Amino acid sequence: MTITQKILAAAAGLETVKADQLITAKLSMVLANDITAPVAIGEFDKLGFTKVFDKSKISLVMDHFTPNKDIKSAQQCKCCREFASEHDIENFFDVGNMGIEHALLPEKGLVKAGDVVIGADSHTCTYGALGAFSTGVGSTDMAAGMASGKAWFKVPKAIKVNITGNFSSRYVCGKDVILHLIGLIGVDGALYQSLEFMGSGIKNLTMDDRFCIANMAIEAGAKNGIFVVDEITKAYMDEKSLEYTVFEADDDAEYERCIDIDLSQIKPTVAFPHLPENTKTPEDFGDVQIDQVVIGSCTNGRLSDMEAAYHILKGNRIHRNVRCIIIPATQDVFLKSMEAGYIKTFIEAGAVVSTPTCGPCLGGHMGILAEGERAVSTTNRNFVGRMGHVTSEVYLASPYVAAMSAITGKLSAPKGEDE
Repeated sequence: MTITQKILAAAAGLETVKADQLITAKLSMVLANDITAPVAIGEFDKLGFTKVFDKSKISLVMDHFTPNKDIKSAQQCKCCREFASEHDIENFFDVGNMGIEHALLPEKGLVKAGDVVIGADSHTCTYGALGAFSTGVGSTDMAAGMASGKAWFKVPKAIKVNITGNFSSRYVCGKDVILHLIGLIGVDGALYQSLEFMGSGIKNLTMDDRFCIANMAIEAGAKNGIFVVDEITKAYMDEKSLEYTVFEADDDAEYERCIDIDLSQIKPTVAFPHLPENTKTPEDFGDVQIDQVVIGSCTNGRLSDMEAAYHILKGNRIHRNVRCIIIPATQDVFLKSMEAGYIKTFIEAGAVVSTPTCGPCLGGHMGILAEGERAVSTTNRNFVGRMGHVTSEVYLASPYVAAMSAITGKLSAPKGEDE
């Protein structure tokens, strides 16, 4: 069996499982946000459920339109607050103690290796970075999960991603790796399959790199993305005093195919409109004038992302024609960025720094694009109208590329003597 299949077999109480088999598995965590939770809560009530299966295994994170941008979003959060209060939900995160859900849960030690996690948000696959099976579900499945502590799955086939080598430039990171992979296989290249990351080069990827890569497995159509658990993963979980279970693929595990990625060959990579698979490297960027830069999101809003932006922006000014919006993913990231002097540098460079929020990523608030405007963003999707007007354009990039573009006023990648 593959890593994913072993985790699912254990959660289903089965000796073995096979690809395409339908199973019912026990859940370690059920997650939703202020957009998806109210729908699930409505279904929960409609189905006649009166209590949750475990108040410590449900997480409700107010992160999409929080602080509330209008009356409708305020009503959404009120619904969640009331449900959390009624059922004494332990992991309820609101203004002041919240963060972007997929950065917040690992930070709080709420997900770990061997877990089975569902979330009413497609980027729930982020937790595969820790060796967990995690995937997005619809709000009805989430409602059933909150009540029963179980969910049904079709066991996925798998693709092995063999990572070797090390980055040749300090300006290349996990975002470039996942964009490169999506460019190779396309947005449906791993449709309902598990992307399993392994190989000798894994040791050269930080936890933040891995969170970023697993986060965008869904952009390749995958059911989930998952990394082998190594010493770096264990150190991350040990720091949070977590008890975890490590699953490893069998030597004879069946994979549909193997994709080799040599980190030394990865260049700064950008996904042009309007699909994450439409990738280009600097020699093919051309002259793309931009109006806005967003650095943040569940993909690239962690402390290392803030540090990357800091190194590029320090001593520089944002271009006069560019609005640069920087969003630390959690309160802890915000605080540590402030203590490290990053926030001061961002403001001195002419950027605005926001409270943690998904905000502009989904075209919600805090940076909506007008007709014909272009943005370079560290978010995960660049579909038509994703960040605003249907004629606007989003270019997906790493924090290094985004910050450099903010300075030059056009799509640009940093260069250094080590590149």
